[in-house]
Amino acid sequence: MATHNLLLLPGDGIGPEVMAEVKRVIDFFNKKGPDRFAFEEGLVGGASYDADKVSITDATMEKAKAADAVIFGSVGGPQWDKVPYDVRPEAGLLRLRKDLALYANLRPAVTYPALADASSLKRELVEGLDIMILRELTGGVYFGEPKTITDLGNGQKRAIDTQVYDTYEIERIGRVAFELARKRRNKVTSMEKRNVMKSGLLWNEVITALHAREFKDVQLEHQLADSGGMQLVRNPKQFDVIVTDNLFGDMLSDIAAMLTGSLGMLASASLGEVDPKTRKRKALYEPVHGSAPDIAGKGLANPIAMIASFGMALRYSFDMGKQADMIDQAIAATLDNGIRTGDIAAPGEKSVSTSEMGSAILAELEKLAV
Repeated sequence: MATHNLLLLPGDGIGPEVMAEVKRVIDFFNKKGPDRFAFEEGLVGGASYDADKVSITDATMEKAKAADAVIFGSVGGPQWDKVPYDVRPEAGLLRLRKDLALYANLRPAVTYPALADASSLKRELVEGLDIMILRELTGGVYFGEPKTITDLGNGQKRAIDTQVYDTYEIERIGRVAFELARKRRNKVTSMEKRNVMKSGLLWNEVITALHAREFKDVQLEHQLADSGGMQLVRNPKQFDVIVTDNLFGDMLSDIAAMLTGSLGMLASASLGEVDPKTRKRKALYEPVHGSAPDIAGKGLANPIAMIASFGMALRYSFDMGKQADMIDQAIAATLDNGIRTGDIAAPGEKSVSTSEMGSAILAELEKLAV
């Protein structure tokens, strides 16, 4: 019987509310076994700034490095809009990604059958949708240098953000994409802007060479990122695994999120390199939805993305695919039973609270565990 060590970082806004439901799921699996999960909690984002004037402390970072996986809620809110840029709530998440070297961001977009009508697209376009957007997470324009704002005088300023990618960064995210595709429907679509960006040219070149060298069995296609965004809303089921850079991945994954009907439904995983000695990798799991400060503290948040993120931890960090499948099945069954939080309820339809949705999913897990 293995014991896995988790660091839970609820963060701000609705983060603590949805994390509370994950703790209930952890308790469920601890009772059922055979593996067990030990966890401790820490502060991040605005909560950390309020306590320590930084978005994440060095001590919490050390705990994150020591953990087998980090389970992250959300950061941010209007009360921290005017704090210094380098200690803004979002900087805590960026530091976690950078210091843990979490270069591969997996964002599945899955439309549950019961929610096909909640999408802004027609049912026939999204019913049965199951795609994976793989976003490079530690390079590109978000981290490139120089990154400056310069006063030019005469009331003029110049802002510079630098898009930078090296061959190895593109190769390693490409390798993750091809390996994921082999376990899915064996197709990778690489998206960049090679028509106007030198980084796009290199991206295309490196992905093409990697495919020819190691992954000829996987179907590869290339699309310009803007055209890819259009195709995501025109015919999303044509895709399987989409691999792209940090900036385009940020935008395309949010487009894909709305295909499913709600940001509250989408989990994500951020993975680092596999340690050749331990065969383990640093990893952080988080919902896509953000802190939603307008509903924080009201018991209205949808915990499905947070619970599904823990399911991804079971799958990608602990090789517990059976248990991960149980979580997916329990969520689907709950939705099939007509249980909805406000974000996915139809007009006039009854909605449940955060904890009521968590209880319904736990009840389905109990049935599956028999």
